Amino acid sequence: MKRFIYILIFMMAGSMAYSQQLPVYSQYLYNKFLINPAVAGSDGYTSINLTAREQWVGYYGAPRTYSFSFQTRMLKRSYILKRTIVKRQVYRPKKDGKVGLGGYVFSDKNGIIHRTGFQVSYSYHMWLHQSTQLSMGLAFTGYHYKIDEREINFEDPNEPLLYSNLRRGMFVSDASFGVYLLNAKYSVGFSAEQLFEAAAKISNGAYKNIKVERQYYLFGNYTFALNTYTELEPSVLFMMSEQLKPQADIGLTYIYNQAFQAGLAYRTSGALIATTGFKYLNLWFGYSFDFTLSEIQRVTYGTHEITVALKFGDKARKYRWLDRY
Repeated sequence: MKRFIYILIFMMAGSMAYSQQLPVYSQYLYNKFLINPAVAGSDGYTSINLTAREQWVGYYGAPRTYSFSFQTRMLKRSYILKRTIVKRQVYRPKKDGKVGLGGYVFSDKNGIIHRTGFQVSYSYHMWLHQSTQLSMGLAFTGYHYKIDEREINFEDPNEPLLYSNLRRGMFVSDASFGVYLLNAKYSVGFSAEQLFEAAAKISNGAYKNIKVERQYYLFGNYTFALNTYTELEPSVLFMMSEQLKPQADIGLTYIYNQAFQAGLAYRTSGALIATTGFKYLNLWFGYSFDFTLSEIQRVTYGTHEITVALKFGDKARKYRWLDRY
């Protein structure tokens, strides 16, 4: 019996660890910084974001993710709009303010595995052809990685797992890299997470090292203006690990007056995602609902994600083509 429980637990833990080692977000368009460190300070604003995600509500041991992020741009002098002789406003970017900083803290629980940690990011922004910005970013991540022994029952009180480093918890460090291309009409980003593939050594060699796999993200979106107030924005996000298990989110978002958004996306792993959000003054409120197209949907109430964000900065700090959240 003990051997059966042991195998069952590690099959479950291994399946979850390799299929979803990192949190999956449905509202990444509202805060791309969570998946790409190069986004930090890319729009010149100072942003504070709170994200809460409850996956497969009603299913015991389902993933839960909470994050609180902050990002800003180190502007020595404001970016300004200068008037030409014919009184036409033209954007004149200055050489100052190329550095962006960001960071976030997070709590991610997936079955018996619990990660609590932080990330700090540095980004550098360069202008291409006066209207397109190229950003590069690096991030350091540190987190406490452990299993919740309250979720495990062994008949043998001397089971090695109960006295391993994994039960007591370990500090794991890693790094991320990202590139981000931003324009008035489109944005494209690529990032690689968990570059060091940090390995956690368990006990005295009774178990093999547990290694996290590198995770890659490639996303892009393009904005089509239908008229003065409405826009359509198709987007795509590709996710892939070292195990070559690609997954994609393909979506379309409707935007009205740069203050209200509603979208629908399909996740190739088997889910439909509905998102909506609105802006009030400097606050942004976003909500998404994931309907899983698999058997697990029968025993859950879906996946829910809420985003609350505050973005501030005087008008001189804005980019002329980013007068939106």
